[in-house]
Amino acid sequence: MNLARIVGHATSTVKHPSLAGWRLLVAQPLDAAGGPEGEPVLAIDELGAGLGDVAMISSDGGAIREMMRSKTSPVRWAVIGLMDSGAAGDQ
Repeated sequence: MNLARIVGHATSTVKHPSLAGWRLLVAQPLDAAGGPEGEPVLAIDELGAGLGDVAMISSDGGAIREMMRSKTSPVRWAVIGLMDSGAAGDQ
């Protein structure tokens, strides 16, 4: 699990069937001080994260496949929680 700031969204005209109905967000992982760490990642979202929000993202493949109800989904990252304003890393 990592903290990441939502920096954009993605659209796709052709995608894996398991992604039908899922929102795709661009998430910038954050370091302990709240600064950017590494390259942005693509994450699915069903919680309604918005631009600038700080979210908890996970790369737990088993949990993501269960959440999506798909054993063959290529998804690597998913939003699993949203930080309250004023929380650590939310600047």
